[in-house]
Amino acid sequence: MGTTLLNAWNWAEAEFSGVDLGDSRRQKRLVKVATRLAQNPQGALHGALSNWAELKAAYRLLEREEVTYEAVSQSHKEQTCRDCAEAGEYLLVEDTTELDFASHYATEGLGRIGNDSHQGLLLHSTLALRVERWNADTQPEVTVLGLFGQKCWARQEEVHHGHETRRQRLQRPRESQRWAAVFKQTGGPPLGSRWAYIADRESDIYEVFETCRERRTDWIVRANRRRALAEADGSVFDAVAQAAPLGSFRLDLRARPGQKRRTARLEVRAVPVRFQGPWRPGGHCEPMDMNIVEVREVDAPAAVEPLHWVLLTSWPIDDLSAVLRVVNAYTRRWLIEEYHKALKTGAGVEESQLTSARSIGALIGILAVVAVRLLNMKLLAAARPNDALETDKLGPEALTILEKKVGTPKEGWTNQSAIVAVARLGGFLARKSDGNPGWISIWRGWHRLMLMVQGFLLARGT
Repeated sequence: MGTTLLNAWNWAEAEFSGVDLGDSRRQKRLVKVATRLAQNPQGALHGALSNWAELKAAYRLLEREEVTYEAVSQSHKEQTCRDCAEAGEYLLVEDTTELDFASHYATEGLGRIGNDSHQGLLLHSTLALRVERWNADTQPEVTVLGLFGQKCWARQEEVHHGHETRRQRLQRPRESQRWAAVFKQTGGPPLGSRWAYIADRESDIYEVFETCRERRTDWIVRANRRRALAEADGSVFDAVAQAAPLGSFRLDLRARPGQKRRTARLEVRAVPVRFQGPWRPGGHCEPMDMNIVEVREVDAPAAVEPLHWVLLTSWPIDDLSAVLRVVNAYTRRWLIEEYHKALKTGAGVEESQLTSARSIGALIGILAVVAVRLLNMKLLAAARPNDALETDKLGPEALTILEKKVGTPKEGWTNQSAIVAVARLGGFLARKSDGNPGWISIWRGWHRLMLMVQGFLLARGT
């Protein structure tokens, strides 16, 4: 978060100067390439580097064997983990996305994605969010610290189409083992720091909860399996459905494919349970205690599928306020989807023309951090809107351009007014009824502002 509003060069220095590529010249070149990509986010390098010498040097850098995704991204992830060790509350949100390079027929090292008809890479991200405060509606206001963990790989292993037993499947390495695996590398939170792991239904795996418990990390995971209760008949779904309603509340639902943005009225239930441990080679696992929260929409509009979540959590559920904390924290899971959208739609990572999966991975290592920066700009304005903007971080050239294009805000330059001004360059109208700008208009505005800053500096001869 601390590097979000730095100018492009200072941001690239802060994020990538600690990367070890085995040669100080490569390190300096990496900072230069990252600067250009921060100014003009592009998967196709020729769009970000118009100077032929710079473009050729960037290709040479990314083609080096030492310049890999892991090498480029490691410094950022380590810094994020250090930030999460400071006193405070953190939400660690995980999800996986596919990067599609189907048209790259000659690219070496890509793997299967989707239904195996396309080729590309898989990217599993753990986004670290710091809870700045809980507002009066029991909602966490968050900022993005960065990538707590991220793994990029090509699926090359053999496809198993029902030719193995359950024992064989559980004894071999599986992609599902990626969920919560980052905690095995980083350990748990130190004293004074509280972590909560948040993920969707694919992460409903017994070993995920075991790992979190061993690492003193809380969890909120959407239930996927009808886990049998250990001391009663039925499943976790049955148990929470039979609980008495605790109350109801309204939640703003963002627009989804085929569904408009709307406000839903939701009823909540909660119950503690103990469910049976699953079978693993060697016997059954121990039963596990878990709190279950159900969120069910009432009076949904016609032709709209009502919202229904069942959440598994270690957080307390003593009263309605505590249960709403669980639900509202889970809603911040959408930020990982926004992050992946920023990486693909905003930074255009799938437009890369590099010729090997390794070099594409190195480029992803840069753009992954660029996407964090732009996504956080929106959240910074929401979490601390009235804080005075540190104008030296944004840069005097950028502020001069913003003042010329949209005028000086009456309230002065704050986090909120700066983001709105940037978004206005991206097409945001900033009417009273428009609310806060979305990340796409912020991204477009930032792109245009950086191009204007480049022109300003060129004209001035600096």
